[in-house]
Amino acid sequence: MHKFIYLLLFVLPVHLFAQPTAYSTINAHSHNDYEKEFPFWMAWEEGFGSIEADIFLVKDELLVAHDSSQLKRRWSFDSLYLQPLLKCVNDNKGSVYADNKRVLQLLVDIKSPALPSLDKLVSKLQQYPSLTNNPSLRIVITGNRPSPSLFSSYPSWIYFDGDLKNTYTPKELEKIEMLSDDFAKYSSWNGKGKIPENEQLAVKSIIDKAHSLNKKVRFWNAPDIINSWYGFMSLGVDYINTDQIKPLGTFLKQLPDRSYTSKEQYKLYRPAYRNDGQDKPVKNIILLIGDGTGLPQLYAGYTANKAALNVFNMRFTGLSKTSSYDNYITDSAPGATAVSSGVKTNNRAVGVDHTGKALVLLPDIIRKKKMKTGIITSGDISDATPADFYAHQSERSHSEAILTDLLQAPVDLLMGKGAKKINDTLKNKLATKFNWVNSIDEVQQSWSKPWLVTEEAAGLSMLQGRGDWAQKAFAKAISLLSENKEGFLLMLEGAQIDYGGHANKLPYVVTEVMDFDQVIGKAMEFADSNGETLVIVTADHETGGLTLTGGDYDKGYISGQFSTEDHTAVPVPVFAYGPQSQLFTGVYENTEIFQKILQALRLK
Repeated sequence: MHKFIYLLLFVLPVHLFAQPTAYSTINAHSHNDYEKEFPFWMAWEEGFGSIEADIFLVKDELLVAHDSSQLKRRWSFDSLYLQPLLKCVNDNKGSVYADNKRVLQLLVDIKSPALPSLDKLVSKLQQYPSLTNNPSLRIVITGNRPSPSLFSSYPSWIYFDGDLKNTYTPKELEKIEMLSDDFAKYSSWNGKGKIPENEQLAVKSIIDKAHSLNKKVRFWNAPDIINSWYGFMSLGVDYINTDQIKPLGTFLKQLPDRSYTSKEQYKLYRPAYRNDGQDKPVKNIILLIGDGTGLPQLYAGYTANKAALNVFNMRFTGLSKTSSYDNYITDSAPGATAVSSGVKTNNRAVGVDHTGKALVLLPDIIRKKKMKTGIITSGDISDATPADFYAHQSERSHSEAILTDLLQAPVDLLMGKGAKKINDTLKNKLATKFNWVNSIDEVQQSWSKPWLVTEEAAGLSMLQGRGDWAQKAFAKAISLLSENKEGFLLMLEGAQIDYGGHANKLPYVVTEVMDFDQVIGKAMEFADSNGETLVIVTADHETGGLTLTGGDYDKGYISGQFSTEDHTAVPVPVFAYGPQSQLFTGVYENTEIFQKILQALRLK
């Protein structure tokens, strides 16, 4: 494993908790809710499952406050909580939440003497029969409470919060809704890193005890950051206590898109390293571009595949700086143009320099050596990255102009999803130049014409069922291109890793990385069998600003957060395998990849 992969472990905050079970905003508890800008409503709008109100009995009136110094504000329990609850029930046809599936727990923390305060609360609630007799609302008393032996003397719609360390009779447990405690009694953990093992065992033991009684668990005075939220989920805490209503609400809503557990594991190719790093002639170049793929994306795939990734078995590595001619943060068009031409250009420009002048591309150069060119993408054949190897346009969205350039390009094989809109004239011209088929299976072992494969399956994501399309396309391309005695350039793009990054969906990203890596394994295998093939793996840029926040190698579980829905400027890795792979070490501009390919081929 390489130095910068080790560095990743220290740069990214990774906790070592086991995979959490399914959580949603129902598992969120709004602590000190009345201190927020809009008491009750903020937590309700986030869909929280529990909301807390602290009350004092003052001159026969129930006031909301955390301590006596706040009583001068005269915030009434009635106006801050009961009236809003009544409005929800009236607006939602009898339910607190519109979906009529969720139950809201109103946790009333009594700060004044228990018995008179609770008696007044019961009297007040009896004025709201639509709340007390409502199956979508559970009223739970905490703070100053009567003796557990008196619990059963209160109305059926009043429940109590028990103490985790206490022991209760079966009759008392019938009136206890959940069990709570001060987290500091069990652990000094501040929410960062991993909770000390002995403390974790103590917390888990008390949680398991509560669950054995079929009671939910909440801790107060607990850490309240993202890493601690992951930790409490992993421990099985039922209500996550928070003062950060919107951040926790967002975190829980996004959770399905921010974590993934792989149900499958693929075996890696075991490289022979026969010609790896040797100063020997190179006849074939296999260039694999993971669109939007930085180290976090690769490490997410590595974790999901249970600590295994083909690309991490490549010994020669480097870092590519990706800025474009006119922007600190590139997009795919200039990112891949730098690799295909050795020239920095403007964002959105395909195969032209910053003035709009057409550039000489790798397929043009290698054609002089009678090498063939193949291009494969798991996206649209007119998208920026594949287009950068055959087209010359200043705007990447001009699909018809890009495909028109394909008519003059020295491309022998192009596979991917068909462009959405092509006029009939262009269709006829493409059909004249190419053997145009709609499936890899229709490609024959002949070169009467160049091959154009536009298959709908190529445009599906792995989660949608693309399957092994990329591996089949790679195998077919290798079979065809290998027949050329003068060698070939094959560029394959893992296009949809980028799509997952833009969508901020980690399952999307991880499944695409795992598919891409299986192609990498096939490429390494071919390089070993051939002896004259250089394999290069890189990216045009990173997408999403992915940070890995947790994982479990044994379970294939990974979690993370995104900082943007766009590209970032972080350098991307370059891996190389086979003869001349030693050329690709170091830190350099993305344009150097082009120069190093020419050097490996001994071309000017």
